[in-house]
Amino acid sequence: MNASSLQLKLSYKEKIVNRVQKFNRKHKALSFLGLAYAVCAITTYNVMFYFYRNIKRFTCLACILLFFVSSSSFSYPAMSLNISFDSGLSAEEYSTDSADVVSDAIDYESDAELAVIGEVDQALIVEAMESDNPDVTEAEHMNPDSQVSLSEILATTAEDDTKIDENQEVPLAASMVATTFSSDDWKIILVNKHHPIPDDYEFPLGTISGTMRCDERIITPLLDMMRAASSDGVSLIICSPYRDMDRQTMLFTNKVGRYMNGGMSYMEAYNLASQAVTVPGSSEHQIGLAIDIISDGYSSLDEGFANTRAGQWLAANSYKYGFILRYPAGKEDITSIEYEPWHFRYVGVDAATVMAENNICLEEFWSTYVE
Repeated sequence: MNASSLQLKLSYKEKIVNRVQKFNRKHKALSFLGLAYAVCAITTYNVMFYFYRNIKRFTCLACILLFFVSSSSFSYPAMSLNISFDSGLSAEEYSTDSADVVSDAIDYESDAELAVIGEVDQALIVEAMESDNPDVTEAEHMNPDSQVSLSEILATTAEDDTKIDENQEVPLAASMVATTFSSDDWKIILVNKHHPIPDDYEFPLGTISGTMRCDERIITPLLDMMRAASSDGVSLIICSPYRDMDRQTMLFTNKVGRYMNGGMSYMEAYNLASQAVTVPGSSEHQIGLAIDIISDGYSSLDEGFANTRAGQWLAANSYKYGFILRYPAGKEDITSIEYEPWHFRYVGVDAATVMAENNICLEEFWSTYVE
């Protein structure tokens, strides 16, 4: 600051003071206005002089703020998660886990694309959402080699000289169902997008028929259920039991790709696909406890299966054999999966009875009965 600038500063203040003094002498009753004017004028001058003196500093600060504001508009969007009431994971922890699960199958550097891919093609999106079989590929459930009926199972076991008693007594729930269940019980393990399969989880794989496998501990109750349905004139056909990680990843990736072909961004496609196909690493099919079921008169895996004799019989009787309708209607906000009347999960007779009697899903069962 040079001397001439300082002199201008002092002269300006003196001019203000002189003006106020003259005004107050002429208008003594309005002297407060003169004082207010002096205060405002001098304060405004000091503020403007301060910014002028530090103009370089404030220019740098403004540039930095502008940089962060502009860069944040291109930041990756956060994943929208419906964390269930019994989840111990935060959104940040789950985002990391889910990204690790799909990283082997989808080569993306982040969980989202930077921009939407052009205009969304509604026809392609509707086609993706209305595919006959959202939980498996379109051709899989129509392939006879991927289906097995009770007669085929019995024929296979007969060839293996394994005798099955077709008059075997139907397992019933204990008269006094336990009011609490242990979280260590393999039958009621909770697996969903917020509770991925534990890294150390192990189970014995057994063969249902041919190449179709599942947890060998559920084969007997599964056959018992199929026999009972057959006795009532209902034919049940298994079309999608156990899947390995590679198979589940392929199904999920295909679903995401279909939505993206309709113009969705990766994150939009990922979120929508996860409502129809379970995220790899969190599917009950991968632990051999889930079974997709159709009938000889209805081979589409869609909501229409609920109106078939097979769908109605399963909804009313599956709990007697330890199976539950895993993703029931009206529970989508809790399970985070669309209604799937063909998808059944083994939980044991006691737990299935409790869920059937109280009209609750597995997540609700865990929050109330599991210790």
